[in-house]
Amino acid sequence: MSSLEPATLSISLEAFSERGGLSAPHKDGWGAAFYSGRDARRLRETGAASRSSGIRFLREQQYRSNLVLAHVRQATKGAVSLENTQPFARELGGRMHVFAHNGDLIGLEEATGPELGRIRPIGDTDSEHAFCILLARMEPLWAPGENPSLEARLEMVTRFAALLRRFGPANFLYSDSEYLYVHGHERTQEASGRIEPPGLYSLCRTCPSKREGRNPRPIEGLTLGLTEARQRVTLVASVPLTAEAWEPVEEGEVLAIKGGRIMARTGAAEPRQQKGPQPADA
Repeated sequence: MSSLEPATLSISLEAFSERGGLSAPHKDGWGAAFYSGRDARRLRETGAASRSSGIRFLREQQYRSNLVLAHVRQATKGAVSLENTQPFARELGGRMHVFAHNGDLIGLEEATGPELGRIRPIGDTDSEHAFCILLARMEPLWAPGENPSLEARLEMVTRFAALLRRFGPANFLYSDSEYLYVHGHERTQEASGRIEPPGLYSLCRTCPSKREGRNPRPIEGLTLGLTEARQRVTLVASVPLTAEAWEPVEEGEVLAIKGGRIMARTGAAEPRQQKGPQPADA
């Protein structure tokens, strides 16, 4: 989730936890990272989210954030353990970088081991190995005193996504605390059982401010902090979490999202006009 104003996850978190062992087989751990400035509050457990007291804790705490990444795990490589539980996080450039991946990257570690440099996995999953490769490639951009442009960051993420696609399903969410980067590829489709696109879906919603004399439109799946500013939210998930019109992220497409708005995109899709009403600062 990326939002213009801080928001709290509620119904979406319920749907997320139900996929953690009830309506889907992702019962081998779960995690969520809530950004606050350059740092992120991260909570992870190795059990099923659908039976987790930690999910109840998050529901009670109602953490407010502009940027949230969450993941439920179905273990295919590596033990069911905390070090193998996503989302993963590392410091780079004086800010926390967070990463979550869905898919099996067969042969990635053998082919790219020398790329890791000083950044090493804590666990033994291909997903964390991929994250370490990304950080190794991003490290020169975040040299001391540097603040890389969005174009430079996005180019690096796009090249990294192309690398992963050579080894298997490469859907991932990544954030450097400022932007949320989304890469859609392919996944096992529930209807057909085949591995094919789309791997991710997105939903963007806006609501007017109270100053306009109207109540903000409810955004299904979210409890929003009502402020004097407009609110804009973009959600990204493996499958639609609500009955609204979610749009598939095209195969090979990379999105860069900030404040609930898609700022740039590369890959399969050509740049296109954003749909729906936009706030004044959009």
